Amino acid sequence: MLEKYTSMFIFILPLFAVGFKNDISEEEGAVRATVWWQYVAIIATAYVGYLTINGMFLYPGNIVTGADDKEDEEPLKPRNFTIKQLNEFDGSINERTDENKPVYLSVGGTVFDCTKGREFYGKGGPYEIFAGHEVGAALAKMSFESTYIDKLEACADLNFGEREMLQDWINKFKYFKMYPVLGSLVIDAEKDNDRIISMTELKQTNGAQENFPEGYATAPIYVAILDKVYDMSFGGSEFYGPGGSYENFAGKNISRALAKMSFDPADLENTDLGDLDEKHLKILGDWVNTFENRKKYPCVGKLH
Repeated sequence: MLEKYTSMFIFILPLFAVGFKNDISEEEGAVRATVWWQYVAIIATAYVGYLTINGMFLYPGNIVTGADDKEDEEPLKPRNFTIKQLNEFDGSINERTDENKPVYLSVGGTVFDCTKGREFYGKGGPYEIFAGHEVGAALAKMSFESTYIDKLEACADLNFGEREMLQDWINKFKYFKMYPVLGSLVIDAEKDNDRIISMTELKQTNGAQENFPEGYATAPIYVAILDKVYDMSFGGSEFYGPGGSYENFAGKNISRALAKMSFDPADLENTDLGDLDEKHLKILGDWVNTFENRKKYPCVGKLH
Protein backbone atom coordinates (compact mmCIF):
# COMPACT_ATOMS: atom_id res chain seq x y z
CA MET A 1 0.00 0.00 0.00
CA LEU A 2 2.85 2.43 0.95
CA GLU A 3 4.60 1.72 -2.34
CA LYS A 4 1.49 2.69 -4.30
CA TYR A 5 1.12 6.07 -2.60
CA THR A 6 4.88 6.77 -2.77
CA SER A 7 4.92 6.17 -6.51
CA MET A 8 1.86 8.38 -6.95
CA PHE A 9 3.53 11.16 -4.92
CA ILE A 10 6.63 10.97 -7.15
CA PHE A 11 4.39 11.37 -10.20
CA ILE A 12 2.68 14.42 -8.70
CA LEU A 13 5.85 16.28 -7.62
CA PRO A 14 6.50 17.76 -11.09
CA LEU A 15 3.09 19.45 -10.92
CA PHE A 16 4.36 21.77 -8.24
CA ALA A 17 7.46 22.62 -10.29
CA VAL A 18 5.30 23.45 -13.31
CA GLY A 19 2.50 25.29 -11.61
CA PHE A 20 3.84 27.32 -8.69
CA LYS A 21 6.07 30.19 -9.95
CA ASN A 22 5.16 33.85 -9.62
CA ASP A 23 7.78 35.49 -11.90
CA ILE A 24 6.12 34.57 -15.22
CA SER A 25 4.01 36.48 -17.75
CA GLU A 26 0.24 36.02 -17.99
CA GLU A 27 0.58 34.24 -21.35
CA GLU A 28 3.21 31.84 -20.00
CA GLY A 29 1.02 31.23 -16.97
CA ALA A 30 -1.89 30.20 -19.19
CA VAL A 31 0.35 27.81 -21.10
CA ARG A 32 1.67 26.28 -17.89
CA ALA A 33 -1.88 25.90 -16.54
CA THR A 34 -2.83 23.97 -19.66
CA VAL A 35 0.24 21.76 -19.30
CA TRP A 36 -0.58 21.27 -15.59
CA TRP A 37 -4.10 19.97 -16.31
CA GLN A 38 -2.84 17.75 -19.13
CA TYR A 39 -0.31 16.28 -16.72
CA VAL A 40 -3.07 15.66 -14.15
CA ALA A 41 -5.15 13.84 -16.78
CA ILE A 42 -2.16 11.67 -17.78
CA ILE A 43 -1.38 10.79 -14.16
CA ALA A 44 -5.02 9.96 -13.40
CA THR A 45 -5.28 7.72 -16.48
CA ALA A 46 -2.01 5.97 -15.63
CA TYR A 47 -3.08 5.37 -12.03
CA VAL A 48 -6.47 3.94 -13.02
CA GLY A 49 -4.66 1.69 -15.49
CA TYR A 50 -2.33 0.58 -12.71
CA LEU A 51 -5.28 -0.37 -10.50
CA THR A 52 -7.02 -2.20 -13.34
CA ILE A 53 -3.93 -4.21 -14.31
CA ASN A 54 -3.46 -5.25 -10.68
CA GLY A 55 -7.03 -6.52 -10.42
CA MET A 56 -8.30 -3.76 -8.09
CA PHE A 57 -11.64 -2.00 -8.24
CA LEU A 58 -12.44 1.24 -6.42
CA TYR A 59 -15.61 1.64 -4.39
CA PRO A 60 -16.49 4.54 -2.07
CA GLY A 61 -14.23 4.16 0.94
CA ASN A 62 -12.92 0.74 -0.12
CA ILE A 63 -10.30 -0.96 -2.22
CA VAL A 64 -11.33 -4.54 -2.95
CA THR A 65 -9.06 -7.09 -4.57
CA GLY A 66 -11.15 -9.58 -6.55
CA ALA A 67 -8.33 -12.08 -6.92
CA ASP A 68 -7.79 -12.30 -3.17
CA ASP A 69 -11.49 -12.96 -2.57
CA LYS A 70 -11.51 -15.84 -5.06
CA GLU A 71 -8.41 -17.39 -3.50
CA ASP A 72 -10.17 -17.52 -0.13
CA GLU A 73 -13.25 -19.27 -1.53
CA GLU A 74 -13.38 -23.05 -1.27
CA PRO A 75 -14.60 -24.79 -4.43
CA LEU A 76 -18.18 -25.97 -4.10
CA LYS A 77 -18.80 -29.71 -4.18
CA PRO A 78 -21.31 -30.46 -6.95
CA ARG A 79 -24.61 -32.06 -5.99
CA ASN A 80 -27.73 -33.35 -7.69
CA PHE A 81 -31.18 -31.78 -7.26
CA THR A 82 -34.69 -33.07 -7.65
CA ILE A 83 -37.45 -30.66 -8.66
CA LYS A 84 -38.87 -30.83 -5.11
CA GLN A 85 -35.52 -29.90 -3.61
CA LEU A 86 -34.96 -27.06 -6.08
CA ASN A 87 -38.42 -25.62 -5.37
CA GLU A 88 -37.41 -25.13 -1.72
CA PHE A 89 -34.81 -22.49 -2.64
CA ASP A 90 -37.12 -19.70 -3.72
CA GLY A 91 -35.82 -16.89 -1.49
CA SER A 92 -38.82 -17.03 0.86
CA ILE A 93 -38.58 -16.92 4.66
CA ASN A 94 -37.33 -20.12 6.28
CA GLU A 95 -39.87 -20.88 9.00
CA ARG A 96 -37.30 -22.69 11.15
CA THR A 97 -34.64 -19.95 11.09
CA ASP A 98 -36.78 -16.90 10.26
CA GLU A 99 -34.20 -15.95 7.62
CA ASN A 100 -34.41 -15.64 3.85
CA LYS A 101 -33.69 -18.83 1.94
CA PRO A 102 -31.12 -18.77 -0.87
CA VAL A 103 -32.36 -18.23 -4.42
CA TYR A 104 -31.52 -21.07 -6.81
CA LEU A 105 -32.37 -21.31 -10.51
CA SER A 106 -31.86 -24.19 -12.91
CA VAL A 107 -31.09 -23.17 -16.48
CA GLY A 108 -31.19 -26.13 -18.85
CA GLY A 109 -30.39 -28.47 -15.98
CA THR A 110 -27.49 -26.48 -14.53
CA VAL A 111 -28.35 -25.18 -11.06
CA PHE A 112 -27.04 -21.72 -10.14
CA ASP A 113 -26.99 -19.90 -6.80
CA CYS A 114 -28.57 -16.57 -7.75
CA THR A 115 -28.85 -15.27 -4.19
CA LYS A 116 -26.73 -12.20 -4.96
CA GLY A 117 -29.28 -11.40 -7.69
CA ARG A 118 -32.13 -11.41 -5.17
CA GLU A 119 -33.31 -8.00 -6.39
CA PHE A 120 -34.19 -9.65 -9.71
CA TYR A 121 -35.23 -13.17 -8.67
CA GLY A 122 -36.31 -12.70 -5.06
CA LYS A 123 -39.62 -11.56 -3.62
CA GLY A 124 -40.85 -8.46 -5.47
CA GLY A 125 -38.25 -8.77 -8.22
CA PRO A 126 -39.18 -8.76 -11.92
CA TYR A 127 -38.22 -12.45 -12.28
CA GLU A 128 -39.46 -13.74 -8.91
CA ILE A 129 -41.60 -16.34 -10.69
CA PHE A 130 -38.36 -18.09 -11.70
CA ALA A 131 -36.95 -18.49 -8.17
CA GLY A 132 -36.55 -22.14 -7.19
CA HIS A 133 -37.43 -23.46 -10.66
CA GLU A 134 -36.02 -24.86 -13.89
CA VAL A 135 -36.34 -21.96 -16.33
CA GLY A 136 -34.20 -22.89 -19.34
CA ALA A 137 -37.07 -23.13 -21.83
CA ALA A 138 -38.74 -20.01 -20.42
CA LEU A 139 -35.57 -17.92 -20.81
CA ALA A 140 -34.90 -19.31 -24.28
CA LYS A 141 -38.39 -18.31 -25.36
CA MET A 142 -38.37 -15.06 -23.33
CA SER A 143 -41.60 -16.23 -21.73
CA PHE A 144 -43.13 -16.05 -18.25
CA GLU A 145 -45.72 -18.71 -19.04
CA SER A 146 -45.89 -21.50 -16.47
CA THR A 147 -46.01 -23.95 -19.40
CA TYR A 148 -42.23 -23.61 -19.71
CA ILE A 149 -41.31 -23.56 -16.01
CA ASP A 150 -39.97 -26.76 -14.40
CA LYS A 151 -40.01 -28.37 -17.84
CA LEU A 152 -36.43 -29.46 -18.39
CA GLU A 153 -37.55 -31.78 -21.17
CA ALA A 154 -38.83 -28.72 -23.11
CA CYS A 155 -35.20 -27.68 -23.67
CA ALA A 156 -34.81 -30.63 -26.03
CA ASP A 157 -37.58 -29.25 -28.28
CA LEU A 158 -36.08 -25.76 -28.72
CA ASN A 159 -35.37 -24.55 -32.25
CA PHE A 160 -31.89 -23.39 -33.30
CA GLY A 161 -32.39 -19.76 -32.32
CA GLU A 162 -33.86 -20.71 -28.94
CA ARG A 163 -30.96 -23.08 -28.24
CA GLU A 164 -28.57 -20.22 -28.97
CA MET A 165 -30.54 -17.99 -26.60
CA LEU A 166 -30.42 -20.69 -23.89
CA GLN A 167 -26.64 -20.98 -24.21
CA ASP A 168 -26.34 -17.19 -24.03
CA TRP A 169 -28.24 -17.20 -20.71
CA ILE A 170 -26.05 -20.00 -19.32
CA ASN A 171 -22.93 -18.07 -20.31
CA LYS A 172 -24.34 -14.89 -18.78
CA PHE A 173 -25.08 -16.62 -15.47
CA LYS A 174 -21.74 -18.43 -15.40
CA TYR A 175 -19.25 -15.88 -16.75
CA PHE A 176 -20.87 -12.43 -16.54
CA LYS A 177 -22.99 -12.62 -13.39
CA MET A 178 -20.57 -15.18 -11.90
CA TYR A 179 -23.38 -17.06 -10.17
CA PRO A 180 -21.90 -20.17 -8.51
CA VAL A 181 -22.74 -23.47 -10.20
CA LEU A 182 -24.15 -25.83 -7.57
CA GLY A 183 -24.85 -28.95 -9.59
CA SER A 184 -27.43 -30.52 -11.87
CA LEU A 185 -31.20 -30.95 -11.92
CA VAL A 186 -32.29 -34.59 -12.38
CA ILE A 187 -35.98 -34.79 -13.20
CA ASP A 188 -36.42 -38.55 -13.19
CA ALA A 189 -34.57 -39.45 -9.98
CA GLU A 190 -37.64 -41.14 -8.44
CA LYS A 191 -39.29 -42.49 -11.57
CA ASP A 192 -38.39 -46.11 -10.67
CA ASN A 193 -38.74 -45.98 -6.90
CA ASP A 194 -40.36 -49.42 -6.89
CA ARG A 195 -37.49 -51.18 -8.64
CA ILE A 196 -35.64 -53.87 -6.69
CA ILE A 197 -32.06 -53.04 -5.69
CA SER A 198 -29.81 -55.91 -4.70
CA MET A 199 -27.25 -55.80 -1.89
CA THR A 200 -24.52 -55.99 -4.55
CA GLU A 201 -25.82 -52.89 -6.35
CA LEU A 202 -26.23 -51.11 -3.01
CA LYS A 203 -22.60 -51.76 -2.04
CA GLN A 204 -21.27 -50.73 -5.42
CA THR A 205 -23.16 -47.40 -5.45
CA ASN A 206 -21.14 -45.65 -2.76
CA GLY A 207 -20.14 -42.42 -4.50
CA ALA A 208 -16.68 -43.66 -5.51
CA GLN A 209 -17.73 -45.00 -8.92
CA GLU A 210 -16.19 -43.18 -11.89
CA ASN A 211 -19.10 -43.71 -14.26
CA PHE A 212 -22.51 -42.34 -13.36
CA PRO A 213 -25.77 -41.52 -15.16
CA GLU A 214 -25.89 -38.81 -17.80
CA GLY A 215 -27.15 -35.52 -16.41
CA TYR A 216 -25.83 -36.15 -12.89
CA ALA A 217 -23.34 -33.69 -11.41
CA THR A 218 -21.84 -36.30 -9.10
CA ALA A 219 -21.96 -40.05 -8.58
CA PRO A 220 -25.02 -41.58 -6.86
CA ILE A 221 -24.61 -42.60 -3.21
CA TYR A 222 -27.06 -45.25 -2.03
CA VAL A 223 -28.00 -45.99 1.56
CA ALA A 224 -30.86 -48.21 2.73
CA ILE A 225 -33.23 -47.61 5.64
CA LEU A 226 -35.68 -50.42 6.32
CA ASP A 227 -36.68 -51.54 2.83
CA LYS A 228 -36.11 -48.22 1.02
CA VAL A 229 -32.99 -47.08 -0.80
CA TYR A 230 -32.18 -43.35 -0.91
CA ASP A 231 -29.70 -41.48 -3.11
CA MET A 232 -27.62 -39.21 -0.89
CA SER A 233 -25.93 -37.46 -3.82
CA PHE A 234 -28.98 -35.19 -3.81
CA GLY A 235 -27.64 -32.90 -1.10
CA GLY A 236 -25.76 -35.35 1.11
CA SER A 237 -22.50 -35.89 -0.81
CA GLU A 238 -20.57 -33.74 1.63
CA PHE A 239 -21.45 -36.12 4.47
CA TYR A 240 -21.94 -39.52 2.83
CA GLY A 241 -19.50 -39.22 -0.07
CA PRO A 242 -15.76 -40.02 -0.04
CA GLY A 243 -14.08 -38.14 2.78
CA GLY A 244 -17.36 -37.26 4.49
CA SER A 245 -18.09 -37.85 8.16
CA TYR A 246 -20.63 -40.60 7.26
CA GLU A 247 -18.73 -42.14 4.35
CA ASN A 248 -18.78 -45.55 6.09
CA PHE A 249 -22.57 -45.52 5.70
CA ALA A 250 -22.41 -45.27 1.89
CA GLY A 251 -23.52 -48.41 0.10
CA LYS A 252 -24.96 -50.02 3.24
CA ASN A 253 -28.19 -50.70 5.10
CA ILE A 254 -27.87 -48.16 7.91
CA SER A 255 -31.15 -48.84 9.73
CA ARG A 256 -29.63 -50.29 12.89
CA ALA A 257 -26.77 -47.77 13.02
CA LEU A 258 -29.16 -44.81 12.76
CA ALA A 259 -31.57 -46.25 15.33
CA LYS A 260 -28.72 -46.67 17.82
CA MET A 261 -26.91 -43.47 16.72
CA SER A 262 -23.88 -45.70 16.29
CA PHE A 263 -20.71 -45.69 14.19
CA ASP A 264 -19.81 -49.18 15.35
CA PRO A 265 -19.02 -51.30 12.23
CA ALA A 266 -20.91 -54.18 13.87
CA ASP A 267 -24.15 -52.17 13.64
CA LEU A 268 -23.57 -51.69 9.91
CA GLU A 269 -23.00 -55.38 9.33
CA ASN A 270 -25.97 -56.47 11.46
CA THR A 271 -29.25 -55.28 9.93
CA ASP A 272 -31.55 -57.05 12.41
CA LEU A 273 -33.90 -54.68 14.27
CA GLY A 274 -35.67 -57.34 16.33
CA ASP A 275 -33.84 -56.54 19.57
CA LEU A 276 -34.34 -52.76 19.41
CA ASP A 277 -36.66 -51.12 21.92
CA GLU A 278 -39.38 -48.54 21.28
CA LYS A 279 -37.01 -45.64 21.90
CA HIS A 280 -34.60 -46.78 19.20
CA LEU A 281 -37.40 -47.46 16.73
CA LYS A 282 -38.71 -43.94 17.29
CA ILE A 283 -35.25 -42.54 16.56
CA LEU A 284 -35.20 -44.53 13.34
CA GLY A 285 -38.63 -43.17 12.41
CA ASP A 286 -37.35 -39.64 12.99
CA TRP A 287 -34.46 -40.32 10.62
CA VAL A 288 -36.86 -41.57 7.94
CA ASN A 289 -38.90 -38.39 8.37
CA THR A 290 -35.76 -36.26 8.00
CA PHE A 291 -34.69 -38.09 4.86
CA GLU A 292 -38.08 -37.93 3.17
CA ASN A 293 -39.64 -34.67 4.33
CA ARG A 294 -36.89 -32.31 5.39
CA LYS A 295 -33.94 -33.29 3.20
CA LYS A 296 -36.17 -34.77 0.49
CA TYR A 297 -33.60 -37.35 -0.55
CA PRO A 298 -35.12 -39.29 -3.45
CA CYS A 299 -36.15 -42.90 -2.91
CA VAL A 300 -34.67 -44.76 -5.88
CA GLY A 301 -35.87 -48.29 -5.15
CA LYS A 302 -36.49 -51.03 -2.61
CA LEU A 303 -33.87 -53.25 -1.06
CA HIS A 304 -34.08 -56.90 -1.98
